[in-house]
Amino acid sequence: MDWELLRTSFWPMLSGGLAGTIPLSLASFAIGLALALVVALMRISGQPVLSAVARFYVSVIRGTPLLVQLFVIFYGLPSIGLTIDPWPSAIIAFSLNVGGYAAEILRAAILSVPKGQWEACHTIGMSRTLALRRVILPQAARVSVPPLSNTFISLVKDTSLASVILVTELFREAQQIAAFSQEFMLVYVEAAAIYWVFCLVLSSGQSALEKRLDRYVAH
Repeated sequence: MDWELLRTSFWPMLSGGLAGTIPLSLASFAIGLALALVVALMRISGQPVLSAVARFYVSVIRGTPLLVQLFVIFYGLPSIGLTIDPWPSAIIAFSLNVGGYAAEILRAAILSVPKGQWEACHTIGMSRTLALRRVILPQAARVSVPPLSNTFISLVKDTSLASVILVTELFREAQQIAAFSQEFMLVYVEAAAIYWVFCLVLSSGQSALEKRLDRYVAH
């Protein structure tokens, strides 16, 4: 066990995680969640064209590997004259991916709200948009917290794929250190441990948030 290598490689990888992995995850998740809400509302809009477009988007995203999506955006688009830098490419790919999966989560959460809630809103004169904003979406948000939290935790791990398009994050730092030291097992296990700690912290935050929200639910 090369303790000196573990010590000297820890901070560069942790810095890569804090300055690369986490910001990349947060930006992609925020954009992806906004996109997911739009897609989910298109799915339940009752408009055949909008619904079909949303279904096609979700089908493509869920039916193709994330790595392929990254390659199409970063390596494929330049062949048609559209070149995007590594960071924006990663954010676009991860956001589109999150949007495809989170859209189904939000759609299911919205549909889980009893129809009586819609009818009550219409009875007191609320428009569909107002009912969504004030009554339906707040209830759906509480239902969707656990699966969306799991999606975010998965995204944190998936950002390691950004290393293949030269984005400097935790795993990219690990690759560079391993290539220089030739201690691949040691460095990659250390990187895995840092990812694990990140996910443990996020899981603890998820549990705390779920308990907080659960206080507002009647049992």
